[in-house]
Amino acid sequence: MLKDIHPYERRTFYYETDKMSIMHHSNYIRIFEETRVSFLEQAGMPFETIEARGILMPVLSVSCRYKRPLRFDEPFAVYPKITKFNGTVLELEYRIVSRLNGDLCAEGTSSHCFTDLNMKPLRTRSNYPDIYQIFSDYNGYEIKD
Repeated sequence: MLKDIHPYERRTFYYETDKMSIMHHSNYIRIFEETRVSFLEQAGMPFETIEARGILMPVLSVSCRYKRPLRFDEPFAVYPKITKFNGTVLELEYRIVSRLNGDLCAEGTSSHCFTDLNMKPLRTRSNYPDIYQIFSDYNGYEIKD
């Protein structure tokens, strides 16, 4: 049974902003990672559980398209979505939305590979069916407020 997943929410911290009081572009990638950690926890498969079983999830690629900058102390929500999962590769997309007015501020993607501790790719379907099932169940899952 799928657990409800909620968007990741917080405010823009002062240290994340630049002289113009807008979030520095590099911090959006960090926000994606924070969101991914929250998503996995809510789905019942936190990183601690995955790593305790000798599995790593290195980043293969990440992209971000900036639409409107977040400003200092601006509340925002991030909506993650698994867009591809084949048992070895996991792809997610992210939408960062201002809680002030609903503006789409940024959107992006990240791609990950399941590996063992030696960075050799793993097939979760055959080796870790419980992990495979959770990611399969959430593949394409739409988060609602």
